[in-house]
Amino acid sequence: MIRAMGTAASGMKAQQLNIDTIANNLANVNTTGYKRSHTEFQDLLYEKVMPGGLVNAEGRATPVRVEVGHGVKLVATNKNFDQGTIVATGNPLDVMIEGDGFFQLRMPDGTIKYTRDGSFKLDADRNVVTAEGYRLEPALVIPEDALEVAVSRDGIISAMVQGDDANVQEIGQLELARFPNAAGLAALGGNIFGQSPASGQPILGQPGLEGMGATSAGYLEMSNVETVDELVNMITAQRAYELNSKTITMADEMLQIINHLKR
Repeated sequence: MIRAMGTAASGMKAQQLNIDTIANNLANVNTTGYKRSHTEFQDLLYEKVMPGGLVNAEGRATPVRVEVGHGVKLVATNKNFDQGTIVATGNPLDVMIEGDGFFQLRMPDGTIKYTRDGSFKLDADRNVVTAEGYRLEPALVIPEDALEVAVSRDGIISAMVQGDDANVQEIGQLELARFPNAAGLAALGGNIFGQSPASGQPILGQPGLEGMGATSAGYLEMSNVETVDELVNMITAQRAYELNSKTITMADEMLQIINHLKR
């Protein structure tokens, strides 16, 4: 019975972490570029009560063994990088990636981080930045006399410049990054991911080429959280938590029965 309590307790802890992950997914259902997480579990060690292959009194070997497990553990919270919902904004500085790839951001400490959030803005110096002020990499500056800005599907940025004869000039080129294992990226918050040993080295390229997704201006990629799926997962986790708690209650009642046995 003591073993049952420990096993059920590990199940309750696992479902608490599962609910925490589901809650974070639901909280970010409207977050631009958010990628939902899901938990992965493994069973724990098994106690071998009786090994298989033992020869009984009649000379026959037992075909099976007796093993008792010791519960469950969380091994991963895996990010799902499926395409999120597409929303049209009409803002030329709102850019989404159709397919694989990440925008690169230059952080204040000089390091490069990555995001799927393409809701860019202009700072006081007309640099293209995120809502937090992180500059797009490679750096892009919009001319002061630019009347309109456009981003093509292959990431070429052009502007119609004011003058006697208004003309369109190419002012920059978006460069995307992708990874051998995007699920291994470290989620840093603020819609930003960081490279990790599990993700591998970034592969840089032009949108629409060499496996990179194409870019679409005037659109944003929203969260890929499916609310109905998360609610079903929440109900399943809740029921599993309740069953594990009942297991602890039942084991306690059995211990009470043993404790009250009299000769």
